[in-house]
Amino acid sequence: MSPLYAAGFTTAFGAHAVAANLGGFSDDAVRSLLTLGVLLALYDGAEVVLKPVFGTIADRVGARPVLLAGLVGFALASGLYVLADSPGWLWAARLGQGAAASAFSPAASALVARLNPAAKHGRAFGSYGFYKSIGYTLGPLLGGALVWLGGFRLLFAVMTVLGLLVAAWALVAVPAIPPLPRKRQTVLDLARRVTDPAFLRPTAALAGATAALSVGVGFLPVTGAATGLGTIATGAAVSVLAATAALVQPWAGRALDAGRLTARIGLGGGLALAAAGLGCATLPGVAGILLAAVLIGAGTGLITPVGFAALAASTPEARLGQTMGTAELGRELGDAGGPLLVAGIATAAALNYGYAALAILLAAGPVAALIGVPLRRRHRGSQA
Repeated sequence: MSPLYAAGFTTAFGAHAVAANLGGFSDDAVRSLLTLGVLLALYDGAEVVLKPVFGTIADRVGARPVLLAGLVGFALASGLYVLADSPGWLWAARLGQGAAASAFSPAASALVARLNPAAKHGRAFGSYGFYKSIGYTLGPLLGGALVWLGGFRLLFAVMTVLGLLVAAWALVAVPAIPPLPRKRQTVLDLARRVTDPAFLRPTAALAGATAALSVGVGFLPVTGAATGLGTIATGAAVSVLAATAALVQPWAGRALDAGRLTARIGLGGGLALAAAGLGCATLPGVAGILLAAVLIGAGTGLITPVGFAALAASTPEARLGQTMGTAELGRELGDAGGPLLVAGIATAAALNYGYAALAILLAAGPVAALIGVPLRRRHRGSQA
């Protein structure tokens, strides 16, 4: 399992290490805010388009080859910028990294599910989410240090080595699991699966949690600055958010496996916590910001392992890659949609109204989770 956790760390680190430091890139390639925004969107945009595609390919040819190809592709895309050392190649490198992450991220999630019995899915996804959260937390910090020491060329060199090392580790340690035989799937069959409450409910919760996390990371520093807090204090608040999310995930996964937590309560409770955190962000002073960081982090940490375990429980093994890739698409949409919603409302009114709007949207989730039908449990040998 360790190479799969390392793959989760790699995609999170790759996303945030570069994105958090692009604002300090002085070249004309990212000088305008619009150009910077497009460059930031390249990585996530590639993931939105390609994750479901690579998830389906993983079901067809096996998740391990897709995992290895994605990690090697990530290293090659990173090495492209190291060799070219040209700002213009930054665009191609980021697009390539995002496309590669679109391959190995859903493949790693599918392998986490297939290499663990259903009774341990919560623990497995909790640990996987923990290492991804560590990547999100350390990415801006380590990325900033590397850029300070040797510029973006050094940062991309480190990511090249990271991708190759994790690929080699996975090649040695991850067992080859052959793809399972599947029944022919029509477009109508796929539509039924992705509109089934057993898929929609966890995916919507994951999207909501990611939206709250992105808003917290992006806008809590703005709120802190408006109340007179310095960059160190606001940065600490964001670190508290990420650290809380990381620490809660293994606990939530173990509680789910032990029966102390149900999928419905985990998803609904996580959304309620995240909504409460966004509400606290409207309170004045540092106390409101810290409460918001803790509650958003706790809600995100609760939802992530429970959501992925619920998806694995309701999905035939032969379709795990497709399901995980499509669910990751939902998360990416939340990652983009949450900040856009809050920013749009903040532009028209005030930032507090943006927080409140997203809080209300998330608070509707627990109601849907509590009144819906139970999530189905998947039999380990089932096929589709």
